[in-house]
Amino acid sequence: MPYAVNWLLDPLAYPFMVRALLAAVLVGGVCALVGSYVVVRGMAFFGDALAHAVLPGVAIGYVLGGGARAPVFWSALVTAVVTAIGIGAIGKTARVKEDTAIGIVFAGMFAVGIALISTTRSYAVDLAHFLFGNVLGVTAGDLILTAVFAGLVILVIMAFFKEFLLTAFDPILAVTLRLPVDLLNHILFVLIAVTTVVSLQTVGVAMMVAMLVTPAATAYLLTRRLATMMVVGAGLGAGAGVIGLYLSYYAGLPSGAAIVLVATGFFLLALLVSPRRQRLWGRPREQSV
Repeated sequence: MPYAVNWLLDPLAYPFMVRALLAAVLVGGVCALVGSYVVVRGMAFFGDALAHAVLPGVAIGYVLGGGARAPVFWSALVTAVVTAIGIGAIGKTARVKEDTAIGIVFAGMFAVGIALISTTRSYAVDLAHFLFGNVLGVTAGDLILTAVFAGLVILVIMAFFKEFLLTAFDPILAVTLRLPVDLLNHILFVLIAVTTVVSLQTVGVAMMVAMLVTPAATAYLLTRRLATMMVVGAGLGAGAGVIGLYLSYYAGLPSGAAIVLVATGFFLLALLVSPRRQRLWGRPREQSV
């Protein structure tokens, strides 16, 4: 059998590697879909804040569940959703801008997480899995949870695609058409929260924002329509997951870091061939009709 075929098939002899590849494809794809809205709406800080704000939920789930994964997942999910809704509520009702509300909630929740972690010595050993991901440790149950929530996120995006599109590019028109803009924003916040928690096992807290933003930003450079951007971004995210895992397997790199490095490499390549590159370098060109 040719060497290249062996190179591709050898990792698949291990069930944990097959599960990891499936999880990476799911997470890479759904991150890019949600990340497309994050990129076009300039919400990268929001995604970063949510990724770190789930830390208290991770700590509480770990303590209550004795280290079991299911309590950690559900606790982190509840924390992320509550945080996302809280940020939206503070930014709407208080006399502060949304980025200020994000900063306040992010710092407060992260501090709570650190305080909880400091009270449990044994937790510090397992913290690396949540900070940097452990996709090779994905179980069949983890994979089912990831698939279910990724499917739900995709269904919601399909159901509200036109509404999300309008609120992203012309919020004034959306208000004029009497769309429930606040509700749509909260739904989008919840989608980002769910995607963040689903991705923890794959790339971890520290690199979550990279998977949320980088594939979508790469697709933004290569496309002109949001729907196309989402499809291309999902392909790039899934591809980064697969290639990153093979790189991790053969080069001995941490899986989360390898996936993010591949996604970043895709972005750098896109800078060289992007139809938008002239605008990036300060030379605006004519827009196509």
